[in-house]
Amino acid sequence: MDENSSRGVLMITAMPGAENCAAMLTRQLGRDITLSANRRMGLAALRRSEFSVLIVDSALMADDPAGADLLWQHAGLAVPVEINFGISGCARVVREVKSALARRAQESSLARRAAALSIESELKSTVTGLLLQSELALKEPSLSPQLESKLKHLVELAGDLRHRLRPVA
Repeated sequence: MDENSSRGVLMITAMPGAENCAAMLTRQLGRDITLSANRRMGLAALRRSEFSVLIVDSALMADDPAGADLLWQHAGLAVPVEINFGISGCARVVREVKSALARRAQESSLARRAAALSIESELKSTVTGLLLQSELALKEPSLSPQLESKLKHLVELAGDLRHRLRPVA
C-alpha cells in the first residue's frame, strides 16, 4: 500500500444526492470522502488536508474556469478527476476514480524505477572514478607504506561496491 492509499477523497459537487454517492465511494474505495458543495468549500478542505483524489463536478468547472484553475493549483498530489455528475451515475464515478488511482500507481512505480536507475548509474560512475583514481595513486613511486595501505583498502571497498552494483543474473 502506498502513502496515498490512506488519504481521503475530496468530492466537490452541488448535485442533489451527492451524500449517497459519497457513501458508495466510501464502501467501494475504503477511503473517507469529504464532500464540498462549492469551489470555496473545496479550497478550504484542500488547505486543511491532503487528499489522494480530487473529484470535481464538470458543471462547477464550466461555470467558473478561473476558480477551477485555482482548485487544480491547490490539489497537491491528489489525482484530479473531472466528471459530469449530471449524466454520470455513481457507479461511473467509482470506475473513473479507480482508473485514475490505478494510473497514478503505475506512474509512481515507473517514476521510482527511473529514479533508482538514475541513482544506480550515478553510483556506478562514481565508483569507477574512485577505483581509477585510487589505482593511479597506488602507482606513484614515492608512496608511503601507510598511504599505500589506505589506498589498497579504498580500492578493495570500491571494488566491493562495484560488485554489489552489478545486476543479478
